[in-house]
Parts: sequence; structure tokens; C-alpha cells
Amino acid sequence: MSLGCIVAVDVGTVRVGVAASDPHQVLASPVATLGPDDLDGLLAVVRDRDAVRIVVGLPTTLAGRAGPSVVMARAYADRLAPLVAPVPVDLVDERLTTVVAERALAGAGVRGKARRRVVDQAAAVALLQGVLDGGR
Repeated sequence: MSLGCIVAVDVGTVRVGVAASDPHQVLASPVATLGPDDLDGLLAVVRDRDAVRIVVGLPTTLAGRAGPSVVMARAYADRLAPLVAPVPVDLVDERLTTVVAERALAGAGVRGKARRRVVDQAAAVALLQGVLDGGR
């Protein structure tokens, strides 16, 4: 039985990483790196994959505090929600996802510009896989 795809978004000031699950919500895969104002690109992903939920990473500090990045992620989710309704948009703790992504890419030998192009996607994958595994 198919549950439907979940799309994850790692919001940054320069790039937005996007990942999506399989329809059974088991495995997260990278999808795209978009510009921070490219909501049309994200809407296309949501539509093309028949998403049933969108999770936006909330980058709180390790101490649980909200900084400027949290404000930016909340604003992004607020702009996105009416565009994808009735698909829910949830904010999910994303502490350390970029660190996990950076380490994984470095371990795979991805360096320099190549890593910068995909690190946001990899962070979105880490965020989404945590959601799928029930850790968040």
C-alpha cells in the first residue's frame, strides 16, 4: 500500500536543498538544489511526486535557541504553506544535518564546488531520513 511521498526542504540563504521519499516512506533521496526564492521549482517537485507532506528544516542551535536561520526557515514555510495547501508543511528540528551531510560527502570524496552544489540536497536527505526513521 502506498502512503505517498514526503518532501524535505533544507532552507539556506543561497541554496535550498530538496529531498523526497519513495511512496512507501522508507528511503530519502536527493532531488534538487533550488534558489531560495524558487518556490515554483519546489511546487513542481511537490506536484510531480504527489507529495502528501512537506517538512522544512528548523535549524535551532544545539542549545535549542532560535537564531536568524530559524526566522528564515519559518518565513519560508509560511510562504510555502498556502501554495501547497492542503498538503501540510511541518517544521522539523534539523540540528546537525549539514554536519552529517558534509561528512558523508567528504567521506565519498566529493570536494570543492561539487560538494557545495549538493550539500544542501544531502542535508535535506539527512533531515528526511530522520523523519522517515521516526527520529524526529
